[in-house]
Amino acid sequence: MTNKENKSLPSELYTEEYFLTACEGYDVFIESEGQHLSRRLHDAFAVAEVQPGMRLLDVGCGRGEILRHCMQLGVDAFGIDYADAATAMTREVIETEQENKDAKAGVCRSDAKKLPFPTGYFDRVLMFDVVEHLYPWELHEAMLEVRRVLKDDGRFIIHTAPNRWYDKYAYPWVRRFRILLGQGDKYPADPRAITPVNQHVHVNEQDMLSMGRALKDAGFSGKVWLDSPPQNRQENPLMAGLHFMAFRVPPFRWFFEREVFAVAEKE
Repeated sequence: MTNKENKSLPSELYTEEYFLTACEGYDVFIESEGQHLSRRLHDAFAVAEVQPGMRLLDVGCGRGEILRHCMQLGVDAFGIDYADAATAMTREVIETEQENKDAKAGVCRSDAKKLPFPTGYFDRVLMFDVVEHLYPWELHEAMLEVRRVLKDDGRFIIHTAPNRWYDKYAYPWVRRFRILLGQGDKYPADPRAITPVNQHVHVNEQDMLSMGRALKDAGFSGKVWLDSPPQNRQENPLMAGLHFMAFRVPPFRWFFEREVFAVAEKE
């Protein structure tokens, strides 16, 4: 392999401070001490249709709230993360829940490209807000490993943000419009600068087509779609109409929706 192909982000970038101040859902995690999921994680988890008795793997488990949620549902759940801070936080969360639940949970430090589990072991594999942190060659190898550990009738569920087409094509127009409204200070030239750490850790943002290709190349077939967080804005009729067109009418919605979801199975 070339040096470019071997390139990876250092795990030291993912500190406890990152997980508690920048990683999506940190505010809900802090407020509920890991008992509740953020809106984004809740929506992504709902897509997985997890049932009691299943065995689940959370790739890039971060703070561990997904594993705690699984334990509450009676689902055996395992998490891996290659950041020491993440495995320590997850271990603390599941140990707290373990006192009152029969479901098993475990976490270990591991590379997503080398999952330490048997072939055909899991009913569900989750990869929430991880894809954008893996270089393309890493994502491909990680998906091959997911395919290996997934049961033949299992499902692979992905959530990643932002939608690359939003940042590249729609955001510049959104920024121009907001500048005209006197709100330009909230819209930097680089959308990643809204959460500055993302400038250093987002290396592989996706759109619908690229996500579908990545899954197909790894031997998966399934559905890829877009969604956005609720806006909950009080808008005049003109703004409401523009909002409806941008987020509900193709092809505009392909560029304005913020989040990419996928549910896949082995081909």
